[in-house]
Amino acid sequence: MSRITAVFKGGHKALIAYITVGYPDIDATPGIVEALAESGCDIVELGIPFSDPLADGATIQKSSHQALQQGTTPTTCLEAAARISKKVSVPLVFMTYYNPVLNYGLEKFCQSCTKAGIHGLIVPDLPPEEGGELETVTRQSDLDLIYLLAPTSTEARIDMAAARSRGFLYLVSLTGVTGARDTLPAELEGFVSRVKRRAKQPLCVGFGVGTAEQAKRVTGIADGVIVGSRLIQLIEEDPSLASLRLFVATLREAIDTQEIRHQEVK
Repeated sequence: MSRITAVFKGGHKALIAYITVGYPDIDATPGIVEALAESGCDIVELGIPFSDPLADGATIQKSSHQALQQGTTPTTCLEAAARISKKVSVPLVFMTYYNPVLNYGLEKFCQSCTKAGIHGLIVPDLPPEEGGELETVTRQSDLDLIYLLAPTSTEARIDMAAARSRGFLYLVSLTGVTGARDTLPAELEGFVSRVKRRAKQPLCVGFGVGTAEQAKRVTGIADGVIVGSRLIQLIEEDPSLASLRLFVATLREAIDTQEIRHQEVK
């Protein structure tokens, strides 16, 4: 059982946070991850900033742009991860686009990830049909390669991702880009149910989640919830991280309530 898979043991509902490495600056990143872990996050996604982030909305694009302007590179992200992994016990996952990994070199990148204390990779622009080479290399480096599914995914795509994703399956709640929204799609329950019938690994929902009530709804039907854009907004609004800590603690409380209810039903 991988470190990521172990998070979900016993029916635990996971709170997964996304931040952009190097935002607001590279020195702040370790402290932000510590705050997230101390406030109740189970897994932290470290976003490697990229110049063409197709899956990201305005908030994450802005954070990536600022990080790139300050010189954040895959190498500095690996160096930051190495510092972070010595300070927190929660699993760390890199979220990156395929081009930076390819330019770095697949084997070299994955080996460097393992040395830095990274436990998994999420690559939004890498479909399972084209992921065979990276799958092989990640397995050799003991990394979980996590695939994404969207509401538009066909049954064949769901079966393929379910057969090959490790750690968990990342379910994109809507067709579109990242970013906190006022409401989640009414069809979300049906989408999660459709994947659940065909997949054995934990299912985690991201894109559009920005409130405790939304997190509670998601963890009522899935195994985990992923929150990113709202966290970055709070970091920008309050560099002391007090607002970030309070918000994450609120999410944790809502999710724990849902977890207790789920266990009582079982």
